[in-house]
Amino acid sequence: MNYPENIEQKLGFTAVRTHVAELCDNNLGKEKCRTMAFTTNYNLIRTLIGQVNEYKTILNRGDAMPNGAVFDLREELERTRVAGTYLTETELLNLGKTLRSAIEIHDFFTDERRRSYPELWRLAESLSLFPDVVATIDRTLDRFGEVKDSASPQLRELRSSLASTTNSINGLLSRVLSRYKNEGILDADATPAIRDGRLVLPVSAMNKRRVAGIVHDESATGKTFFIEPSEIVEKNNKIRELESDIRREIVRILTEITDTIRPALPELAAFYRIIGVFDFIRAKALFADELGAEMPHIARRPEIEWYGAKHPVLLLSLNKLGKPTVPLNIRLAGDNRILLISGPNAGGKSVCLKTVGIVQYMLQCGLLPPVYGNSHFGIFDSIFIEIGDEQSIENELSTYSSHLSNMKLFMQRGNDHTLVLIDEFGGGTEPQIGGALAQAVLRKLNELGVYGVITTHYQNLKNFANSTPGIVNGAMLYDRQKMQPLFQLSIGTPGSSFAIEIAKKIGIPAEILSYAEEIVGSDYINLDKYLMDIARDRKYWEAKRDEIRRERKRLDAVVERYEADIEKLVEERRRIIHEAKSEAKEIVSTSNASIENAIHEIKRAQAEKEQTKLIRRQIDELKQRLAEGETDDETIRELKARLRPKKKQPKKPVEQPVESLAVGDNVTIDGSNSVGRITAIDRNTATVAIGNFLSTVKLDKLKKTIRKETATAASKSAVTASVSDDARSRQLNFKQEIDVRGMRADEAIQAVSYFIDDAVQFGIGEVRILHGTGFGILRQRIREYLNASADVRSYRDEHIQFGGAGITVVTLR
Repeated sequence: MNYPENIEQKLGFTAVRTHVAELCDNNLGKEKCRTMAFTTNYNLIRTLIGQVNEYKTILNRGDAMPNGAVFDLREELERTRVAGTYLTETELLNLGKTLRSAIEIHDFFTDERRRSYPELWRLAESLSLFPDVVATIDRTLDRFGEVKDSASPQLRELRSSLASTTNSINGLLSRVLSRYKNEGILDADATPAIRDGRLVLPVSAMNKRRVAGIVHDESATGKTFFIEPSEIVEKNNKIRELESDIRREIVRILTEITDTIRPALPELAAFYRIIGVFDFIRAKALFADELGAEMPHIARRPEIEWYGAKHPVLLLSLNKLGKPTVPLNIRLAGDNRILLISGPNAGGKSVCLKTVGIVQYMLQCGLLPPVYGNSHFGIFDSIFIEIGDEQSIENELSTYSSHLSNMKLFMQRGNDHTLVLIDEFGGGTEPQIGGALAQAVLRKLNELGVYGVITTHYQNLKNFANSTPGIVNGAMLYDRQKMQPLFQLSIGTPGSSFAIEIAKKIGIPAEILSYAEEIVGSDYINLDKYLMDIARDRKYWEAKRDEIRRERKRLDAVVERYEADIEKLVEERRRIIHEAKSEAKEIVSTSNASIENAIHEIKRAQAEKEQTKLIRRQIDELKQRLAEGETDDETIRELKARLRPKKKQPKKPVEQPVESLAVGDNVTIDGSNSVGRITAIDRNTATVAIGNFLSTVKLDKLKKTIRKETATAASKSAVTASVSDDARSRQLNFKQEIDVRGMRADEAIQAVSYFIDDAVQFGIGEVRILHGTGFGILRQRIREYLNASADVRSYRDEHIQFGGAGITVVTLR
């Protein structure tokens, strides 16, 4: 239950209901708006809110959902339950338009739209459609609501006779009119008129006896008489008869159509209960669009976590004036179920309280609340409010007595599904006892687990809220420099009334203010200042905390991305090593057969024993390397080359070289100045050793030379020695600390990478990186690099005595 009975008026919801009704296009929608009611049914609320949100989406997308004419014909249809009654042409025409609108709504929902707007489609699907009735009405009536001549053969014949008779009367009357004008009986500008559905001539009083016929009327002055000439009386009588016959035929047709509709009256009654809902939903969607309302999260249990909440009536009023509305952010849950708001008068406390009430009430009436989409709502079973003067002369209750009666009801019926809203809690009586009673009631409400927003000026209630779980202080902020309220709610600290400051602004004499300050003491006066300082500091540190939270979130995302990349690299390395080992095992398992094939090929080619021994030694060396875990691609390719059986080729005549070559000769290869020594000859190819490398070359590509092969080996040895000397020199001069202070981040990262590479090469276990503190950016970038480096085992800040956070100590793998 909600309390009091006029809760909608106190919250301002009656203005919301009126505004939504004005947005409805037909009476059915307005009726739905009038019967809109507060509900606690969670599933129903989700359905109602979902329908409005889907319709709002349709409006914003410009999907042009049909909104055809809908006429409320429930009374007319109810009248036709009696046999022999019928719907008039206008009623049938409006019924056809209404049924056609329902068909258009149903057809709007294509397969894609049914998926996009499931709640609206569920409603449209429940609409009964009457295509046969629409077709019958279309065959019978034209677009102006007149029965067509084709409605029946008899009607066509009667209207044809009527047209023929009317034409003959017009011709006859024209001749009579001309004759009377020529005789001077009628004025030259006289024209026929109609009286009682019959054609008559306007004749002056002095000539009325000169015209034979029937007098049907006379003018107000008595100077003109309207006479039906005797020549056309019979014709007019026939027209009257034909018109009566036509009307009887039309009534017969309408009765026949109504007889076909009568069996469907129960379905039409259900149809009218649904068709009006679409207009109501459309009005609610238009209202939500005006407010900028969004679809919130809705839970079954009570919960309030709102962002950007606004009082709808205040929002519309300020929009008309071109003024902004200050949004409300509020959270009531857990240990903060009851919000105790304090602050200056006219600072927005009551508006804040009413905003909470009306926004929650709107949601549970099926209206989209004016909040941001990330807001969270729960469902309350009851809303109790105590706002304004409840003095009752009839019940002999004073304002404070009424207040206590309300508190009694709240304590009797309140529970953890109740939302309580109390304005100026404890006021209306002597402050000391009033504050004590208010604190006792507040404690009881807190024990009951109610949710609520309460405004007060009592200091004892603020202190009680500070020390009591379930209750939290809140303040309406005030600009002390400009001496004006900010209408912003700050949760967590109590507010001040700023009574002295406001009195100064209004112009109360200084001596009066000084006397008042002496009475309460300087500590109490300064309390406002202290509260403002606390609120300012709290706001500053909350902003800092939010900034740190955002930065941590960003860093967590970076770390997560890097960890995912490292995991991928590690997994790829494992896969490659696994494949290499598998391939190596396969090669080793077939090595014996490959060796025999190789020896067979060598013997068949009449190779020398030294060549056989050389091949065996090379294969043994490769097997040994595989056994020791060397699974790099080069080793595997070399072993494959040595062990792969050679394909037999058809014998070709061996081309003799220009000059004879023998094992041990020094030779050069075409296109190269390097000197090598022939170690083996097989038909038209030779194996040439160049330094530490063996190469198979065709004989016609080789030239004998007297240059010595040892020259190249010597030069290579000299280069190797030079490189070794340089490495030893760098190792001797290597320092286990690098200073990158003053460098840009990219320069520092490059220097650190070279430093880490040297340390790993020289077998150093731990190094130090001096980067300084500053803003921490250089330290952060270096540590991001260290996180991604496979050579780094861990890192830490240096001991505080030796530099602390300005030095990073790195442990290498």
